[in-house]
Amino acid sequence: MLFSPLILGELELPNRLVMAPLTRLRAGEDGVPGPLVVEHYRQRASLGLIVSEGIYPTPAGQAYPGQPGIVTQEQVAGWKKVTDAVHAEGGRMFAQIMHGGRVSHPDIIGGVPVVGPSAVAIDGIVRTPAGKQPYPVPHALTTDELPMVIQEIVNASLNAMEAGFDGVELHSANGYLLHEFLAPNSNLRTDSYGGSPESRARFVIETVNAVVAALGANRVGLRISPEHNVQGIAETDAADVRATYEVLLDSIAPLNLAYLSILHHEPAGELVQDLRARFGGTFLVNTGFGVITTREEAVSLVADGHADAVVVGRPAIANPDLARRWKESLPLNEPDASTFYADGATGYTDYPVYQG
Repeated sequence: MLFSPLILGELELPNRLVMAPLTRLRAGEDGVPGPLVVEHYRQRASLGLIVSEGIYPTPAGQAYPGQPGIVTQEQVAGWKKVTDAVHAEGGRMFAQIMHGGRVSHPDIIGGVPVVGPSAVAIDGIVRTPAGKQPYPVPHALTTDELPMVIQEIVNASLNAMEAGFDGVELHSANGYLLHEFLAPNSNLRTDSYGGSPESRARFVIETVNAVVAALGANRVGLRISPEHNVQGIAETDAADVRATYEVLLDSIAPLNLAYLSILHHEPAGELVQDLRARFGGTFLVNTGFGVITTREEAVSLVADGHADAVVVGRPAIANPDLARRWKESLPLNEPDASTFYADGATGYTDYPVYQG
């Protein structure tokens, strides 16, 4: 089943392996993907679907130095070279639109304020061009500012279409802006976008609806990570988590999105599978950052009916021909973690394909 075709939106995937969105920080100061990025994604076109690394939709949404954007025409043109290369190899590619929210620093985003749902800083240290610094207290977005942020995400999604992507994945996971609205410890708002699960889910629901209105549901996926307590997120009340994500999925299910992607350490567990049932459409799972997904796990998740496709990260980093290697049970290259967030080709475009 893992190596059988799958209909996803308007696409037919040749297999059910999806390349996870993977931050690699190779786009330089201008956020324009260059030839190395083109080659990296081209090499991995045999995976059923590639989801790009998180792409910032507005300068204030950049989370990391070296992260690519899709704001300027130079950035759009850079991504067009990427998608052209992937399509020339027969591949399919979605752009992950990622607003970093409070996961940033003014030194990263040109001195403009870091923003979030509330004026609550992450307890930790951020790497900036000027060195390690504490995370700043973000500017709490006003009710009047929220439609402008949604429009920036819509504009970035339209730019992704201009750049030749097959669709966009809205990043509402891993502690970034959309996730910050969902979580009760990062969203302390007292207006209609905070307080209850219904109100905390509202910003994500409105964002999804706006992007669907601009692109069409077949070109839009959503990524969530309930209970994934990273980057200052604390979703620790099981009842609240369930209530929040049930509201979210009940609200967007009628849209018939291209897919829902969930990152969770128990993809076959009750919470994830209940959320899948509420969504009712094509369902992708990613088992999280703790343990590398194995071939056996991926095969069983699809064969046992727990997912329509499996999202993989580190195996796809180290094995550009992962689909072939797993299908034929071939040995794998081992990923070099020291090169994940670096410059240059080492650990990025120099992993060999299987010879034989």
